Amino acid sequence: MKPTLLVLAAGLGSRYGGLKQMDPLGPNGESIIDYSVYDAVQAGFGKVIFVLREEIVEEFYELFANRYKKHITVDHVVQRLADIPSGITVNPDRVKPWGTGHAVLSAEKTLAEPFAVINGDDYYGKDAFKVMADFLTELDPENVRFQSMVGYSISNTLSEYGAVSRGICSVDERKVLTGVVERTDIERKGNRIIFLDENSKEIDLIGNEIVSMNFWGFTPAVLPFFNELFRSFLIHKGKELKSEFYIPYALNLLIESLTIEVKVLESNAHWFGVTYQADRPHVQERISAMYRQRVYPEKMW
Repeated sequence: MKPTLLVLAAGLGSRYGGLKQMDPLGPNGESIIDYSVYDAVQAGFGKVIFVLREEIVEEFYELFANRYKKHITVDHVVQRLADIPSGITVNPDRVKPWGTGHAVLSAEKTLAEPFAVINGDDYYGKDAFKVMADFLTELDPENVRFQSMVGYSISNTLSEYGAVSRGICSVDERKVLTGVVERTDIERKGNRIIFLDENSKEIDLIGNEIVSMNFWGFTPAVLPFFNELFRSFLIHKGKELKSEFYIPYALNLLIESLTIEVKVLESNAHWFGVTYQADRPHVQERISAMYRQRVYPEKMW
């Protein structure tokens, strides 16, 4: 059974100033999504599902998804603010969707096989897709116990042009995740890497901490647990305008309850992304260098 790739592509890209998922960055106008789908096909994924906003579906297929269909099965779902469990009352003034965990649940009815989850605006590297595909291929879709993620060194994930948010991971001697703590305002400051705590105090990081870049591997058996946690989340935080049901939030609770283990997969891949417009030229140069090194063919599709 070939695994599925679930691409979260409904974000607005507020810090970037536009819809990053559709931004042409490669020498032939390729977007980062093009490279992710190409790497997934090469790694052995059998289907790709995009989580989109309603208003971009038609344009997304015209620009991207239609050209993938000769190489991989393509589908999409729409993440809607109103898609919540029955009987829950939320703030009527809220306009923002409920976060990455909710995005995954938006695709629940389309997921019958083990699946990976990635951000549509991040480049993860060919090896990351290979190690994830190899891991997922061996899983029983009905087994909830074993889940996974690809970990990256925090020093390799920072922007030179502003602060970022990262999920900093704790990992035991078995390479199993013991917890994820979301940290905001992480940045380089001279020779230091720091983040701001809840009191706006600067806290130093070593630089080799493992972080989650939202490259997760799941079995469909975990989704009923996500649903239960999402309902509880809405009961407690559904009246807030900006609260989000993040994937790490759900995983932390499932790890604490001993429901799952999350294997941290080792990869030699390098991550990069376009958090800010100023990141764009740097990303374009890194992509161009990969063409010169023949990592990618001149014409992928």
